[in-house]
Amino acid sequence: MPRQKHYRKVYRKRKKWPWLFLKILGMFLLILFLSGVGLFIYFIKDLPRPEKFTEGTIPQSTKIYDRTGETLLYEISGEERRTVVPLSEVPDYLKEAVLTAEDANFYQHRGLDYKAIGRAVLYDLKLGKFIQGGSTISQQLIRSYFLTRKKTLERKTREIILTLELERRYPKDQILEWYLNLIPLGGNLYGMEAASQTFFQKHISDISLAEAVALASLIRAPSYLSPYGPHLDELLARKNYILERMEKEGYLTEEEKLAAKEEEIKFYPNITTIQAPHFAIYVKQYLEGKYGEDFLTRMGLKVYTTLDFDLQGIAEQAVEEGVAAVKAYNAYNGALVALNPKTGELLAMVGSKDWHGESEECSEQGCKFDPKTNAVLALRQPGSALKPLVYARALQKGFTANSIIWDTKTEFNVLCSPSATQTYGRYNSKCYHPKNYDEKFLGPINFRTALAQSRNVASVKVLYLAGKNEALDLIQEFGITTLRDKDRYGLSLVLGGGEVKLLEMVSAFGVFARDGVKTPVSFIKKIEDSEGNILEETKGSEIKIISSQVAREINDILSDNEARAPMFGWNSPLYLRDYAVAAKTGTTQDYRDAWTVGYTPNLVAGVWVGNNNNLSMTKPGVTLAGPIWQKFMKESLKKFTREEFEAPEIVLTGKPILDGVLPGPHCILHYVNKNDPRGEDNSQDDLQYPNWEFFISP
Repeated sequence: MPRQKHYRKVYRKRKKWPWLFLKILGMFLLILFLSGVGLFIYFIKDLPRPEKFTEGTIPQSTKIYDRTGETLLYEISGEERRTVVPLSEVPDYLKEAVLTAEDANFYQHRGLDYKAIGRAVLYDLKLGKFIQGGSTISQQLIRSYFLTRKKTLERKTREIILTLELERRYPKDQILEWYLNLIPLGGNLYGMEAASQTFFQKHISDISLAEAVALASLIRAPSYLSPYGPHLDELLARKNYILERMEKEGYLTEEEKLAAKEEEIKFYPNITTIQAPHFAIYVKQYLEGKYGEDFLTRMGLKVYTTLDFDLQGIAEQAVEEGVAAVKAYNAYNGALVALNPKTGELLAMVGSKDWHGESEECSEQGCKFDPKTNAVLALRQPGSALKPLVYARALQKGFTANSIIWDTKTEFNVLCSPSATQTYGRYNSKCYHPKNYDEKFLGPINFRTALAQSRNVASVKVLYLAGKNEALDLIQEFGITTLRDKDRYGLSLVLGGGEVKLLEMVSAFGVFARDGVKTPVSFIKKIEDSEGNILEETKGSEIKIISSQVAREINDILSDNEARAPMFGWNSPLYLRDYAVAAKTGTTQDYRDAWTVGYTPNLVAGVWVGNNNNLSMTKPGVTLAGPIWQKFMKESLKKFTREEFEAPEIVLTGKPILDGVLPGPHCILHYVNKNDPRGEDNSQDDLQYPNWEFFISP
């Protein structure tokens, strides 16, 4: 009996064990489940939303184009250079190459390709390390945009969840479009369009089959297979492997495959592309000031400028060759800018002879040549190039192109004796008696001759007659913004005694070309956002500055080759045989600046030659800047319809001295009132009258 009881106890104990095991197992599974749920919740916390793809948050660089939109001048990018293009612009063979290389079952699976995953696992187990991927295009998209490439359980879990959600929400074509625009392709290149523009300098829709497959080949290892690195042969080998696969998949015929294999692919140098550099940077600075740098690097703006790329090429060549030709005269740099006077559009801008060059002839005073300084915007003295604006004020006041002025020795400081000019020293601290360039005096001449031959003494008298302050007011109306302090300038203003910008001078001469109408300078046609919405568009405006008659009189004088020939010669750089062009030169004191500005009714251009550090040259303006201007105009005008200047009306005032007849041996102040030249009074009581009369022989 005791023995039987013992067995019952053992049996009962043994009978309890299965229930205990099940309880423990259940608790373990529960803990495992709860741990898994907790781990899952931990992994998906702060999970990004796939909707971000549709919220316009994909960063894109801003592109600056020429006026046609076909030439990319510059790209403003942040850490990622990207241009988003619709799937419709991507060639079918590029899509097929990407599918063949990265995800052959893309249009069949729901985000995860289990067969590919299985093959990858077996391959990795065989090698004993993680090599084969097995990720679908959807997984790669999620990983490259939202996550990292670090192989962890957390990252993989998050990747799978986001991939399944992405596939649930969006159609396959949309996912493929995002992938082609977001996939990293080496360095700061993201997306097929950015890579195509960098490697081939082509829009994605224009690339060949071989080029498309080369891009698809990069996806697997963009840094390692970079065409700029040491593994170009491996990139081309992978390209040929993908072509073989594409034929097997039925995407290509054997002939297409062989042709693509044999095609020689040209990869352009890995450099930061910038065309028309001084102009592009000028536009960039404007954009940064208005929109901010961060906005420009993310929002993918398309900036269509006014630049004519053909004219830009002509200008760059003219400046480079022209400066090289005058280097022997201690001239190391040059600049050119051209506008359409009818629209104000900036057509060409060359800020130095070579943006990519190195500084030259540097000393304590600075460098004679500084490649990055934009001389088009620099402050320089214009010399006699400012004279037409002063003469315009005199004509506006009532004088005429035939008015007689005496070109004689003249002392303009009324505190100095006129006889001080007997010794005629060049300059001194008290007196002011300028000389002419040829050191000669012609006696009585009309305004036409004085301006056409750039006679200095006569022009100083014209400024006095026009009124210095009145002339400065008109100069500002012409668009010159740097000569505002009237007390700073004297009569030497007409000879270039103030500093101006080449761009503003060219725009001012455009007023004459435009028959007295000023059209403000513009350099942007329109700006679009990444969706094609117009953010900014330039609409022309016009302001009448001077009468058509005054403009036509200036045009008639500056285009009169016969009138300027005694000073510049019949075949000077200002003369174009087949075109009526108006032009004016300028040379500053000690030959520090050389200018030529000239125009037709549809093109105005200005050239500056000199040294960035303001050191003197050894020749005057027309022989340094003139040939550059002539070469540019001669080539550029071929693109324009030939137009002639309108002839001015013949003006007769009834006053002999104003109509070109000298009544007697006296200066113009003897016959007219300088403040009202067509009135009845004269200016014989003017403080300048004795000095002007001193060297006139009866």
